[in-house]
Amino acid sequence: MAFKQSHAVRLLDPSRETFGSIIGNDLEIFGRIVATKSMRIDGTIIGDVESKQGADLCIALGKTGLVQGNISAPRVLVAGRVEGNVRATERVELHRGADVHGDIVYDQIWIENGARLSGLLSKITDQELLIDNGDEAE
Repeated sequence: MAFKQSHAVRLLDPSRETFGSIIGNDLEIFGRIVATKSMRIDGTIIGDVESKQGADLCIALGKTGLVQGNISAPRVLVAGRVEGNVRATERVELHRGADVHGDIVYDQIWIENGARLSGLLSKITDQELLIDNGDEAE
């Protein structure tokens, strides 16, 4: 019997997804990162990772990836370890092996069997989405 590879797993495969930057598993970075294009993290980042205001991108944390800080982007895919909060204005995906120690704020969420979360899940409000998109009501 043949099984199709799920779409969610393909999103973390670097040969099928285009990333503007890839942090390899042999790299350790200290400090805040502001991404302007989609980024895959397989190494260690000690500091916050966020998208530039208004950028439409994805932050993907591979199985060997570790972020000790907060992650904020439109789309966040996690298969590694996060020691901090995650905020995604579009969606968060927690894949098998994901280990998140912090709160998650999301618009849409997908959690695969085998992912772990130690924190709170909160759906982002419409007002927060307006503020994040720079369209704050007056």
